[in-house]
Order: sequence, then C-alpha cells, then structure tokens
Amino acid sequence: MTTPRDLADLYPYPQTGRPWIRTNFVSSVDGAVQDRRGVSGDLGGEADLRIFRVLRSLCDVVLVGAGTTRAEGYGPIPRESIHPELRDGRAEVPLLAVVSRSLDIPESLRRPGVLVVTCADSPDSERERLAQQVEVLVAGGAQIDWPAVLDSFAARGLTRVLCEGGPRLHGTLLDHDLIDEACVTVSPHLIGGPTKRMTETSTFTERAMRLSHVVEDGNVLLTRWLRDR
Repeated sequence: MTTPRDLADLYPYPQTGRPWIRTNFVSSVDGAVQDRRGVSGDLGGEADLRIFRVLRSLCDVVLVGAGTTRAEGYGPIPRESIHPELRDGRAEVPLLAVVSRSLDIPESLRRPGVLVVTCADSPDSERERLAQQVEVLVAGGAQIDWPAVLDSFAARGLTRVLCEGGPRLHGTLLDHDLIDEACVTVSPHLIGGPTKRMTETSTFTERAMRLSHVVEDGNVLLTRWLRDR
C-alpha cells in the first residue's frame, strides 16, 4: 500500500474560504455500518484504519454525534491516531467537536481538546456544569443552527471538517445540504439483521454525488465522493 503522504495526496481539501465538510464511514457491501456488537468495529480492517488515520491527520476538527462517542468509546483525539508529518503547521491534533442536544456527554470527553456543540434548549443546569469542564458552543434555539456553527468554526480557522458520524448527525448534515464529500470504505461483507445505514433522516432526501476515486486495498474499496452542485 502507498505511504500516508501518498494516500493524503488523494484527499486534498479545496481552498473554498469556508468550512468544507468531509464525512467518513465504513460500510458493508449491503450498506451496514455496524458489526454484531453494534459498532463500526473491524468492518474495514487495516485498510480502513489507514484511511481513518490519514483523514484525521488532514482535518482541523473532528465532528461527531454524542451517541457515537458513547457507543465507540471516544476520548479527545489521541496523538497516536495522527500522522504528525501530515499536520502541515496545524495544531498537534484536531479538535473534537461533539454534537448533543441532551448534553449526555461521557466523562471521557469532559476534558481539554473537546468542544461541545449544542442549542439553547439544552438543559440549562447541565450546560452550565459542562461549561466548567469543556468549551460549549451554543447555536440556535430549539435546534442547532448549523450555519452559525460553521461560521464559528470559520472564525477560529477550523475550515477542514471531518464528520465521523453517526447516522443521525450525518442525516442532519444531509438535510441541510452541508456535506461536501463522503469517504466510504466498502468492506467485503454482507451483514443482515437490524443494523443501521450510514444516514438516518425522517424524510426522503437525495443529493447528487460524483465519484472522485476508488482505491483497491485487497478486497476493500476506499471510495471518495464529491457533492455534485
């Protein structure tokens, strides 16, 4: 397989002057994004781990839903998940931005390196307590105001955004037509049962995408899709 730098060259962030949202998922051939344990686990094997590390290394901020952080055991972005040579003058590790209206944030994330994104209708007492532990970004009233979130990111120079899920957050970004590209690792499995897809929305939503590339790594496919605007 190519080096991390060679792989990174396949995933440039464009110079748009605004935050660019890239999403990253691993999926079975039939669209499952969970293994039998209910997590993404080892679906993509070493190939997916390689692209996971490269995409993290290229971004300014990792955006993820609180439910995914609980299910997948997230903490602040660890140095060992990053290729330092790909940071190109950026912070040592990306900021982790956790999205939650309920503010059910695990203790492992109540520490430096984490930003919580929420709305004004989140629980006041919990928001005040959480703000003593981590930075809290309040945007919107009953729902999160995503343009305001992205404006705040831009003001801080966080223009390279990597969303790692989960399906509900991915669906919200899809509804708002904020996904600029989707990086999908296709795992060589068929998985039945009540597993989730990579996107959950309450209404039918369709956005046109165009294929940027496919990289074969054994039986695994690394695909990159750009929003066809």
